[in-house]
Amino acid sequence: MYFARAAQLFEALVRIAPKPGIHASACVDPSARIDPSAHIGPHVTIAAGASVGAGCVIDAGCVIGREAQIGEETHFFANVTFHERCIMGRRGIVHSGAVIGTDGFGFANEGGVYIKIPQTGRVVIGDDVDIGANTTVDRGALADTIIEDGVKLDNQIQIGHNCHIGAHTAMAGCVGVAGSAIIGKYCTFGGAAMVLGHLTIADRVHVSSGSMVSRSILEPGQYTGFYPLAKNADWEKSAAIVRNLSTMRDKIRALEKTIKTLIKQDEK
Repeated sequence: MYFARAAQLFEALVRIAPKPGIHASACVDPSARIDPSAHIGPHVTIAAGASVGAGCVIDAGCVIGREAQIGEETHFFANVTFHERCIMGRRGIVHSGAVIGTDGFGFANEGGVYIKIPQTGRVVIGDDVDIGANTTVDRGALADTIIEDGVKLDNQIQIGHNCHIGAHTAMAGCVGVAGSAIIGKYCTFGGAAMVLGHLTIADRVHVSSGSMVSRSILEPGQYTGFYPLAKNADWEKSAAIVRNLSTMRDKIRALEKTIKTLIKQDEK
């Protein structure tokens, strides 16, 4: 924490603040509301009805969709795409290549043919949220995808439609969260952890790297769900044992019954 505070201090001493104003090459709809103190970089596109708050920095090549809202002092690095009607709170940071508000993965199967389900919700993001490079957050199907205050998302994370991420939860790179998962506050997820859809995870749950969360977690604590690394030959032996566990269980039960029968005969 001391290092972080000191680094912030030194970074502020050398920071070059972008000048307020709209670059000549930016395409801004006349109905968009841009605070005079905001910086709009080259080749930015801002659609009708969108709003950009005071002190925002929107770097080159960003796209802000129709009626989207961006809170004060938020920084979009180059080439962020922020789709229509999505909302970003104050003091947010979104890194290059992130895409917020894409359609959720919603399809109905009719006779083997997939029929698209329109995704009409939004993505609503709180204050002080950091979103890493090339991370994607899908909009909700009907209700909204919610990311609460203080959430920190690393690079290349996928958040599915209608998810709800609680305040101050942090996720390392390549985490994947399937649709409609509800994740509590102050949780952490190690790199490449996976969360299946429609699950509920309590506050202060910590999931180890590479773990697969396949059921709801209702109590705080550290959870791990992966097999330790081993030589391939040893892994194959273990896998063969796992495949035969059901047969071994049946044999053990049969032996237990036989032993009980023999004990009863001896007692007589």
